[in-house]
Amino acid sequence: PPNNWGSFFGGPAWTFDETTGQYYMHQFLKEQPELNWRNPEVQDAMMDVLRFWLERGVDGFRMDVVGLILKDELLRDNPLNPHADPNLPANDLHSRLQHIYNGDQDEVHGIMRQFRQLLDSYGERVAIGELWGPLDRWVRYYGDNGDGLHLPFNFRLMDETAFNARAMQQAVDTLEAALPSFAWPNYVLGNHDRIRLATRFGGQAQARLAAMMLLTLRGTPTLYYGDEIGLENGIISPEQMQDPQGINLGIERTRDVARTPMQWDDSPHAGFSTDEPWLPISPDYQTRNVAGQTAVSDSTLNLYRRLLWLRRQSEALSVGSYRPLSVHPNCFVYVRQSGTEQRLIALNFSNKAQTVSIPEQQVTRVILSTHLDREEQVDVTALHLRPFEGVVLA
Repeated sequence: PPNNWGSFFGGPAWTFDETTGQYYMHQFLKEQPELNWRNPEVQDAMMDVLRFWLERGVDGFRMDVVGLILKDELLRDNPLNPHADPNLPANDLHSRLQHIYNGDQDEVHGIMRQFRQLLDSYGERVAIGELWGPLDRWVRYYGDNGDGLHLPFNFRLMDETAFNARAMQQAVDTLEAALPSFAWPNYVLGNHDRIRLATRFGGQAQARLAAMMLLTLRGTPTLYYGDEIGLENGIISPEQMQDPQGINLGIERTRDVARTPMQWDDSPHAGFSTDEPWLPISPDYQTRNVAGQTAVSDSTLNLYRRLLWLRRQSEALSVGSYRPLSVHPNCFVYVRQSGTEQRLIALNFSNKAQTVSIPEQQVTRVILSTHLDREEQVDVTALHLRPFEGVVLA
C-alpha cells in the first residue's frame, strides 16, 4: 500500500484493484472509496451534487466526517500512537496511529468556504459537519469570519466529559471561551456511534437530567432518536450484528446497541415495522414506547416536550446569554438571559439531595423539574434539589 494508514473498520485503508493495477483508499469500508478532493474537477462535481439538492428545496446538509475529505498531498505515513492500547485487535491499524495526515488538513477550510458560499446563495440554509479533534482545530471549521460551517458538531459532552457537575461546567465554559463572537455553539449528547445516553450516564434519572442540560444550554441541541423515551442499549448477539466495526473488531466495539428500532407502541416489532427489522427490538418495548409515554404525565417523553416548549417560548432559553454560577460542587447552575428575561437552571449531578444557595437573582419560581411534579415559589438562597434533579426557575 502507499502508506500505513488504517481503516476505521479494521485492516489497511487501501485495497488493490486488479483491473487498474492500483490501490484505492477507503477510511471506512472497501465499498466506500474516497474521492480525491484535491482534484478541482471533483470539487466542481460535488458542488453540482449540492446544487442538485438545493434546487429541490433542501434546508441544508449534514456532512459525514467532513474533516477527513482532504488528505496530506504527499500521503505520508502517520506516526505511531504511543498511548495505543497494547491489547488492540491485530487488525485495528487505525487505533495504533496518530491521525496527522489522513484528515484535518489546512486546505479543507477553503472547501468549507465554497460549501458555505453555495448554500448562502440559496438563502437560509444550514451547513452541519461531523467533526472530531482538539478544540483549537475544531473551532476553525466555523471559518475566519463565520464563512465556514454553521454548526461543526460538538461532541465534547458526549465523548470527553465525566458525568459530574464540575466536568460538565468546565467543558461548557471552555467551549464558550474558545468560540469567536460570530460562532453559535451546539451540543450533542447522543448519536448512532455511541452507547445510549441512558446507559452511558447510568440510568433514567441521569438521562432526564442530561436532557434538561442539553435543552437549556446556549446553542443548538441535537437529539438522537429514542433518547426522548429513555431508550437504553439494545441486546445484540454476535449473530445479529450488522455494524462492520463490531463484525471486524469484536462485539465490544459494535455500535448496533444504540441503533435498535424506535419503539412506537407495544404491538409486534414495536410499531416500527410489520416485518422482521434489521436489528432486534429491545425487550422492554412493551413498557417503554411512545404511545405509553404519551399517556403518562411525568414520562421522559413529556419532559422532552415541556423542555422543547419552554425553549421555544423563552427568548432567554432560545437565544439568550449564558452565565455560570459556581455555587455548589455537585450542582451545575447557570443563568440564561435575554434583555430583562432571565431563566436559571440548577442541575444536581449527585445521587444525594443537595441544597444550593443562589444569591442576588431575580428568579423566584420553579417552572419545571425533571420530575415534572414541581411548580412552586422557592427561596433561592436555600434551593432544595433531589438526587439527579434539575429545575428551571423564572
